[in-house]
Amino acid sequence: MNDQAEYYNEEDEAIEAYCVRCKDTIEIENPKAVWTRRGIPATKGECPDCGGTVFRMGRTALHSGESRPAAVQVATNTRTKLAQDTAYINFTEADSEIAEQLADDLQKAGIAIWLHDNGSEDVHWAGGVHPALSECSRMVYVLSPQALYSESVEAAWKFFKGKGKRIVIAQLAPVDPPDAIRRSPRFDLAADYRSAFRQMIQALSQ
Repeated sequence: MNDQAEYYNEEDEAIEAYCVRCKDTIEIENPKAVWTRRGIPATKGECPDCGGTVFRMGRTALHSGESRPAAVQVATNTRTKLAQDTAYINFTEADSEIAEQLADDLQKAGIAIWLHDNGSEDVHWAGGVHPALSECSRMVYVLSPQALYSESVEAAWKFFKGKGKRIVIAQLAPVDPPDAIRRSPRFDLAADYRSAFRQMIQALSQ
């Protein structure tokens, strides 16, 4: 047994997360300390009820002794370009936990993804937009009340809309999308995650 597991067992600390499939807060099974692409600590594990992958953003006891990795650099000219069929997941920081879970499920389904960088509003990118926005050919817009008021999220989908790129909507709450993209395919993850996710995969693959 590794030191991380021993520390967790000794503390006997229950780590909870919200499962979008079960629409309930659950105690994470097999929790593991992980870090997001931007170097943010999180905990990844399984839902004991549906068996799906769940995430909890933020540091927990499992991160004790773990070193934070450097955030991924995305603005250099020497970095490898993203594959053209990469899906850009557009979300607000308040929905990070669910966005990370959706990203994990999409990757398992064989779809390359890029997570929206909510910390880049003050960065002056060459060409005026984040490089990933130019390189990705499709977008998953994570729709929630918070997303409707996020300037960076709005700027991202407007760029995609202006370029005629495909946008699909992953709906987390009963709110209407912006008028400009209201005709985009919409999938209600809160009502039935598995069914909506399967339909979303089909829409992204068209």
